[in-house]
Amino acid sequence: MYAILSLVIVFGAVIGGYMMHHGDLAVLIQPNEFVIIGGAGIGSFFVGNPWPTAKKCIKSVKLMLKPGTPYSKAAYLELLLFMTSLFKFIRSKGMLAIESHIENPEASDLFTKFPGVLHDHHAITFICDYIRLMTMGIDNPYQLDDMMTTELDSVHEEEAGIATSIVTLGDAFPALGIVAAVLGVITTMGSISEPPEILGGLIGAALVGTFIGVLLSYGMVGPMGHYLSKYFAERSRFVNCIKVGLLAHVQGNAPAISVEFARKTIPEYVMPTFKEVEEAASAG
Repeated sequence: MYAILSLVIVFGAVIGGYMMHHGDLAVLIQPNEFVIIGGAGIGSFFVGNPWPTAKKCIKSVKLMLKPGTPYSKAAYLELLLFMTSLFKFIRSKGMLAIESHIENPEASDLFTKFPGVLHDHHAITFICDYIRLMTMGIDNPYQLDDMMTTELDSVHEEEAGIATSIVTLGDAFPALGIVAAVLGVITTMGSISEPPEILGGLIGAALVGTFIGVLLSYGMVGPMGHYLSKYFAERSRFVNCIKVGLLAHVQGNAPAISVEFARKTIPEYVMPTFKEVEEAASAG
């Protein structure tokens, strides 16, 4: 809804301003320009991106429907409470007792109490994978830190490629709009003997291509790519919070201390206070 409202504002302002100039909306309806720009843009997108990357880009568009920041203060608070519960469970019952929970988190009473974390595929996979390694005897924090950092860097590189591909597509639209406009001018030159009112309409129709290309680039596709870049950065911070908590736990810290290490990595505008975490943990 957030993204849809934003696009409504963009297109509403452009079309509304055009109509205030007494512009004729019918002039903007040029199917041939849309075919040239849209078809060439889609084709160039697939030329520049292997199918796995292209598929991920297409799937990522649905992330635009999520309002505001993907991880609110409530989401971080739930994560911290989950880690508190997880670390207390491991400390009291031992690493072997957690195996059944990480193998099937959807059926675990420990995990299902925190649906926000459980339904976050990236977060829950990261947690279960590294808890599983700990149950297998990997308890060197430096070794785990290297593995986690390598994984997060790999994921970040992949997600950055998705956002960059969409931004690149947006950057191509103005040039493709010029291509459509030039083709329109070529067609117009074949009617050079027509009266001025006919020529004016043909030239106006050709210029619509430039208009469409620039609007799609700076008003829609480019901002979508930048939004996804920020979204993925927020997701990286969320998983990094988990990483810091797990490493603090492996180093032998008490659950409350490990969670406090994790809390300090949260961006300030969504960071729960120490008191909020403590009160929520006591209430739970």
